[in-house]
Amino acid sequence: MRHRKDTCKLNRTTSHRRCMFANMLKSLIDNEQIQTTVAKAKELRRYADNMITLAKKNTLASRRQAISALMIRFNPLTDKEERAARGGDLSSYNADRRVIQKLFGELGSRFTERNGGYTRIMKSGHRVGDNAQTCVIEYLPEE
Repeated sequence: MRHRKDTCKLNRTTSHRRCMFANMLKSLIDNEQIQTTVAKAKELRRYADNMITLAKKNTLASRRQAISALMIRFNPLTDKEERAARGGDLSSYNADRRVIQKLFGELGSRFTERNGGYTRIMKSGHRVGDNAQTCVIEYLPEE
């Protein structure tokens, strides 16, 4: 019996599943929509909505929780990269830093008035190789 078991395992180990969802979340935050299977999208929606909730709080603790959930490892910047970043040039930042900035800047402020349901899943068809049902999961646009 599966009483009180709320996660979908997707035939993966725990570490593989955690890394997979972290990578999918980074792509979703960066591009605001990704294409995946329906089962993965339904499970990803839980994590994506939680990231927006953390972004709406916008505290140091919520930033650290988001960094932990997204499995982000910050590499220290060199002096030259740090000066360029202070001047407004964010090209020296790695993609993970930009994901956190977008999450807490743009996405957090977009959903301040909304109390939940930040994502939408639209079924799109079947995959060619294994006929799996695919869909597009995206963050809702501005109202």
